Amino acid sequence: MSRIDQWLLAPIRSGERLIEHMLFDYRRLMALVFACLTLALGWQAVQIRPDASFVKMIPSSHPYVANYLEHRDDLAGLGNSIRVVVAAKEGDILQASFQQQLQAITDELFFLPGVDRSALKSIWTPNVRWTEVTEEGFAGGPVIPEDYDGSPAALEQLRINILRSGQLGRLVANDFRSALIEVPLFERIPETGEKLNYQQLSAQLETLVRERYQSDQIAIHVTGFAKIVGDLIEGAGYVAIFFGIAFLVTLVLLYLYSHSLAGTLIPLLCSLTAVIWQLGLLRWLGYGLDPYSMLVPFLVFAIGVSHGVQIVNNVRIEAAAGADKMTAARKAFRTIFIAGFTALLSDGLGFVTLMVIDIQVIQDLAVAAALGVLVIVATNLLLLPLLISWAGIGQKAIHKERHGRESSAVVWRALVRFSRPRGALIAIGIAVMLAWYGWTVSRDLQIGDLSAGAPELRADSRYNRDNAFVTSHYSNSSDVFVVMVKTPEESCSRFDSLQLVDRFQYFMNDVAGVQSSLSLVDVAERVTAGLNEGNLKWRSVSRNQYVINSSLRYAPSGLMNASCSLLPVILFLEDHKAVTLQRVAQAVDHFAERHNRDDIRFLMGAGNAGFEAATNEVIADAQYEMLLWVYGVVSLLCLLTFRSVRTVACIILPLALTSLLCQALMARLGIGVKVATLPVIALGVGIGVDYGIYIQSRLNTYLQQGMALPEAYWETLRTTGKSVAFTGLTLAIGVVLWVFSPIRFQADMGILLTFMFLLNMLGALILLPALSCVLNYRRQPREVAQTVL
Repeated sequence: MSRIDQWLLAPIRSGERLIEHMLFDYRRLMALVFACLTLALGWQAVQIRPDASFVKMIPSSHPYVANYLEHRDDLAGLGNSIRVVVAAKEGDILQASFQQQLQAITDELFFLPGVDRSALKSIWTPNVRWTEVTEEGFAGGPVIPEDYDGSPAALEQLRINILRSGQLGRLVANDFRSALIEVPLFERIPETGEKLNYQQLSAQLETLVRERYQSDQIAIHVTGFAKIVGDLIEGAGYVAIFFGIAFLVTLVLLYLYSHSLAGTLIPLLCSLTAVIWQLGLLRWLGYGLDPYSMLVPFLVFAIGVSHGVQIVNNVRIEAAAGADKMTAARKAFRTIFIAGFTALLSDGLGFVTLMVIDIQVIQDLAVAAALGVLVIVATNLLLLPLLISWAGIGQKAIHKERHGRESSAVVWRALVRFSRPRGALIAIGIAVMLAWYGWTVSRDLQIGDLSAGAPELRADSRYNRDNAFVTSHYSNSSDVFVVMVKTPEESCSRFDSLQLVDRFQYFMNDVAGVQSSLSLVDVAERVTAGLNEGNLKWRSVSRNQYVINSSLRYAPSGLMNASCSLLPVILFLEDHKAVTLQRVAQAVDHFAERHNRDDIRFLMGAGNAGFEAATNEVIADAQYEMLLWVYGVVSLLCLLTFRSVRTVACIILPLALTSLLCQALMARLGIGVKVATLPVIALGVGIGVDYGIYIQSRLNTYLQQGMALPEAYWETLRTTGKSVAFTGLTLAIGVVLWVFSPIRFQADMGILLTFMFLLNMLGALILLPALSCVLNYRRQPREVAQTVL
């Protein structure tokens, strides 16, 4: 251990003394430095903007996504797109006024920035055509003919053209009461090269389409990734409202706890400064705030308050012992710095472990959280003692510390019982039963979405109502899974290729969850039957290559690429629930394993459902790897700090129990493990470890003085313990209000974080001393003191 002291602890102690010297002997200079940094980073912070990207939401290195990116140019409209449905409230779409509105909306969408105009589809676009076989040969044309004039005859011809085009149930509802416009999107605007602004696009869909054209006769429904992101960003205003409520709640409770105006305002000011620094650094490094990382600033504020309360509590204790403002601040700094630095370093490295998940939006969240923790070291461990060395803690707080300790004596005596053998065994026994229950229930935890529509939003949100309308009125749902059939050049239309694809579609149509399918085979079969007077016996892939070539002469775009080497098979799913995607992916894998050969291969998978299936696989593989890294890093840091495996176990085991019970809670509430919820456990561990480190650090101080464990824990509870209890309750009260958010994933995070804040706090106050009692039962106080720092 002497070597560890020499190369690890000695430099830390030297660094602590140097920082203390700079901080308190050059207070004005240090205050000026902090002020300049706050102004500079504040200027950057006000310029930060929401940043969302379709590519950031998917695992770019996953084979499914890699296959899509390789053939992205040949799969126009099968990646990121939106659907706009124009519905007639009275009558059907075969009205001149309705068609006039549909044409105007199609033109409006055509000119929106970021739209792939060549792949946009509507019955008003020339790339949607009808074909038929007549006595004179093939006949065809656009669904809306050039001589369309809105007359009854023209509308009747339009009805016939829609039926002949095969677009009934696709671009036109089965009941003829609405029409759909498919709007593929680029990730960057071609004219400027700038990233597509989803917030702006969503706002334009509302102002230029919904507000302008929706009326007593027309209803507008919009679905797609861009609209989900737009609605989430719009709901970010509620994040600010809940942040303000949490700030006020914390302000009131902190004053009731500290009985000091300075002890209330300074921790809040420093925690707000941490948020400003975090946002400024993110902006300076080129990051924005996507919908899933918008909650990170609140967590940074919460962590900052947690550490600020510890410092204020130590200043109050030193002031009550007779120290002046400066001395109390310096002693509090010495007491808290190493424990606080260790806790924050554990937090930061724990958040960094999210980088193992190959989804950029989670990696960006990890960067945001790690930066937030980094700045808390400066704002709450350095700036806060500096400011409070000037302001002091106030006589009322000092008087309360000297004479008001016994107000919570009943609670502390109850908790002290868990540091004695009998109480410790009871606590550990209950913990074991909870762990067994958590393990049993958590096995039902599922990966991915567990409900239809957009689970990030409420079930009754406008988006989910729009999605339900599309699903119920069209044969093709908005959940699209694309399988890419790859062949040699000029071979995708050969008989053996089309026959195998036909068998694949027949196989997949029998898979539960597959609504329908579409490929080049459907065109070949329909035209071949038409060439033979519509006889259903001919509705199959002909063995005659010349017949196949004739049948594909008028194939619509998007069903094969220009070199005839890629043939997409589009599967329309009933929903994108995790079990549905898993079943479909397994079925495709099963068919591909049996039929893939050198000249034809079935590759997954594009479409929004294909990307979500890839995301689910990455999350399923990474969630336990992430937990191992989180707990491994935190355990190593605790081991280096306390140099005792027993002590590490006392800190880590309560956190592990909380993580297990959190997974059980997710399973009970029907919350799947996905992009929005996966980071919660890592964030909960990062915040929860602070409680254990502060309790253990203070406990070790008293054990080193020769106290028995119950006595040492009694003193720990009267000092650090009450600040840990206060912090856990305050943070829980702050986030529990999120359950009222219109954003479903924010409400879910509120429930989970409230649960983890409270359980981590209880674990530190109850289970940690119980484990310490049992694991060190045969040790004398002096021996205990020699094994910990």
